[in-house]
Amino acid sequence: MAKNTQANPDEMSFLDHLEELRWHLIRATLAIVIVGTVAFIFKDFIFDSIIFAPANPDFISYELLCKVAQMVGSDKGCVNEMDFTIQNRTMGGQFNAAIWTSIIVGIVVAFPYVIYEFWKFISPGLYEKERKNSRGFIIISSLLFFMGVLFGYYIIAPLSINFLAGFTVGDMVKNEFDIGSYIGLVRASAL
Repeated sequence: MAKNTQANPDEMSFLDHLEELRWHLIRATLAIVIVGTVAFIFKDFIFDSIIFAPANPDFISYELLCKVAQMVGSDKGCVNEMDFTIQNRTMGGQFNAAIWTSIIVGIVVAFPYVIYEFWKFISPGLYEKERKNSRGFIIISSLLFFMGVLFGYYIIAPLSINFLAGFTVGDMVKNEFDIGSYIGLVRASAL
C-alpha cells in the first residue's frame, strides 16, 4: 500500500489512492502485454486453430449440430462446405489483424489476473463482513467470463459465420470477406 497520511495512519489521501491505483493498473497492463506478446509469437497456431477454425466445415460445433440433426432424421443441420473466401485488402491488414488479435488474446487470458489486481485495490476499503461475503469473487467472475467466451466461440460464432457466409441476395454476388470483418465477427461473438 502507499504510505499513510500523518493525521490518521489508517486513511490514505486521494493522491495516495491514485498512486495505489496506478500500480495496480500498471501490473494488470503488464500482464496483458506479456500474454499478448506470447500470443503474437504463436500467431500461426492462434489463427489456424482458433480464429479460422469456425470457417472449416469440420469444426466441432458443426459436427455436433450434424449429429443432432441426424438423430431427428434430418441432414439440413450438416455443414458440408463454407462457400466464401477471406481476403486482405490493405497493405498492413494482416499485421494489424495479428497485433489486435494478440491484444485481445492477452486481455482474455490475463482476465483473472486483471480481476485480481482490481480486487486488491478494492478490498482494503471493504468491511470484514463484505470481504468475507465476496470470497471467491475472482474465481467466480473468471469462470463466468470464460464460460461466456466459450459459449460465444463454440455456439454464436459458428452459427453466425454459417448463416452470414451462406446468405445471398442473388446468384450474381459471391461472398469474399475482408479479414478484419471476419475477425471482428469472431471477436464480437466470443466477447
